Amino acid sequence: MSGRLTRRTTVERRAPDGTTTRREDVLAVEEPLEIRVDGTSFSVTMRTPGHDFDLVAGFLVSEGVIWSAEQLVSLRYCAGTDDEGRQTFNVVDALLSADTPAPDISLERHVYTSSSCGICGTASIDAVHKATHFGHLDDEVTFDARLIASLPDALREQQKVFDRTGGVHAAGLFAADGSLLCLREDVGRHNAVDKVVGWALREGRLPLRGTVLQVSARASFELVQKAHMAGIPALSAVSAPSSLAVEHAESAGLTLVAFNRGGGFNTYAGAQRLT
Repeated sequence: MSGRLTRRTTVERRAPDGTTTRREDVLAVEEPLEIRVDGTSFSVTMRTPGHDFDLVAGFLVSEGVIWSAEQLVSLRYCAGTDDEGRQTFNVVDALLSADTPAPDISLERHVYTSSSCGICGTASIDAVHKATHFGHLDDEVTFDARLIASLPDALREQQKVFDRTGGVHAAGLFAADGSLLCLREDVGRHNAVDKVVGWALREGRLPLRGTVLQVSARASFELVQKAHMAGIPALSAVSAPSSLAVEHAESAGLTLVAFNRGGGFNTYAGAQRLT
């Protein structure tokens, strides 16, 4: 399902001279998605529809529930209708393999996860520091610094929904030679990353050794954690990192680049991978 990515609306535009005109504008769609695991509700997140199965798969990787394609038996849309009786495609159920433990109920999100928050509502702060199945990132891949500096522009060139709305984040997974492997857009920066990770899981690519994740947002702790959980050795962001993001990158063995714009960037961890 390609999803309902955008919606048109009429706006009143006020110019600097005080004159107003009415015109059509395009908005990025934001709708709730209920994530169920083996029929049990696990979380509700606000997202841009489209690539929902990737989002759910990536979310389960980020939560430490699964780490290989074999653990995910199936994904399906469940019943859900709007006021006019139309299917909303806003409930997805993930069926796990028999030998995959069910998620710890103490980790269940009891509040909505907004499009700006990837770890809001986690039952315990201890659950934030999840142990990744792939351990410390000892990937010996190296990246040309000039290639890293080019990634924000490479990402921006492929942001089709942003071109129309100006209202979504993007995450792009690149190989060490700069080739784009996967790009996803969403109103939530964490959702965009989960969609990329979910694509990789469903393609049997985890851990994502030899890759770099470029994001259009700041380098928050949650994004560093998601990269770590997927075995991605390098994360590049166009904006600032947080202190906890840097601490986690250092402890995880992850290369963290931020303020990547205009051909320059700051390296906060893992500089040995840059040549």
